[in-house]
Amino acid sequence: MRFVVTGEWTRNRLLKVIVWCFLAYTLILWLTNAGLYFSKMSLDPASVVDYYLGNEEQYTRPRSLIGLLEVLHFHSFAMGILLMTLTHLVLFVPISMRTKAIGIAVAFVSGIGGELSGWGVRFVHPGFAYLKVLMFLALEGSILWLMIAVGRALLFDAPSAYNEKSKP
Repeated sequence: MRFVVTGEWTRNRLLKVIVWCFLAYTLILWLTNAGLYFSKMSLDPASVVDYYLGNEEQYTRPRSLIGLLEVLHFHSFAMGILLMTLTHLVLFVPISMRTKAIGIAVAFVSGIGGELSGWGVRFVHPGFAYLKVLMFLALEGSILWLMIAVGRALLFDAPSAYNEKSKP
């Protein structure tokens, strides 16, 4: 933590390697997240409805309560840790606090919104499929933005922006 607060995170080679490796793993997660989504659905809300409610013509069954619980259980923990780490790192990037706050909010809201909107499609109303697509796009976009912001700060040895006064 001290390295990030003091700005040493962009000058300490080993710490930079660790953060770059984390960003590489995050990129793999980002790509596989899109791959898994598109292997089951598309950006067409009708495909989301078919995935959650089943489709007789395609011989698919509705998602079960237990299946949705298992996915939510693992995703909520893993995505929470990922977003906490990425958003924590972006706090030290020299960009405005407003930009940081918006990026952080979009990441967390879209993460949980994406998970819960699937439940909405399955148990409340098929109209939640539009929200599912929107939340997927917002989550993918916010994770990409967070990775780029942190990577750019490392690449250009940006000073720490631990507080509003230290931003350029």
